[in-house]
Amino acid sequence: MKAMIIDDEPPARRELRRLLADFPWVETVGEAGNIEQAAGLVESLRPDLLFLDIQMPGGSGFDLLTRLERVPAVIFTTAHDEHAVRAFEVDALDYLLKPIDPARLAEALTRIKSAHAERTRRTEDVLEQLFVRDGARCWFVPLREVRLLSSEGNYIRLSWGSAKPLLGRALAALERRLDPNRFFRDNRQQIINLDFVEHVELGVNGRLRAQLRDGPEVEISRRQARLFKLKMSI
Repeated sequence: MKAMIIDDEPPARRELRRLLADFPWVETVGEAGNIEQAAGLVESLRPDLLFLDIQMPGGSGFDLLTRLERVPAVIFTTAHDEHAVRAFEVDALDYLLKPIDPARLAEALTRIKSAHAERTRRTEDVLEQLFVRDGARCWFVPLREVRLLSSEGNYIRLSWGSAKPLLGRALAALERRLDPNRFFRDNRQQIINLDFVEHVELGVNGRLRAQLRDGPEVEISRRQARLFKLKMSI
């Protein structure tokens, strides 16, 4: 597993490198001291895991994640206590409090290793998760849990559980990275997750209407309806 350390404190980076030497299956492929340096390195080195400081001069760890096209697994490293970390309202993260406890590091890496083994069995170019920052709130969003993606200008509205955050990206650009076996473009403005389709009804002029589980009814355009029938064998 390729890892990268992003922290503005050189002593903190050295200490983490020393601790990671006890885990031969983790290869530290790069380091950065700020998000400007880190953004380019993450895209070029394509690490599987980031050890990411939250508070850094010039921008936070969350600022970095919003700039990445592909978001690796993340373990936050922070001087804040547990309650401060939870206040960021970020789901599905792990974190290490400084100074880093070796036992706590081992626990975090065990969870990451299991998740990484699952991800490597899938196509590398297909997005599995997104980091979304909408106002003061942040989320790691597993795409398999998103039932609907709707275009709103240069933004995408994600229908994910009870949340509907905005992602600063065009729908057409994201569509190229979605799993084609799971997601289907039903009209110009929307993409549905086929796993959430409860039933389909015939609409007007050859269109279809798909009812999504825990979601709205979505119209499938006449052109896309033909493709949908072929894909779903109906």
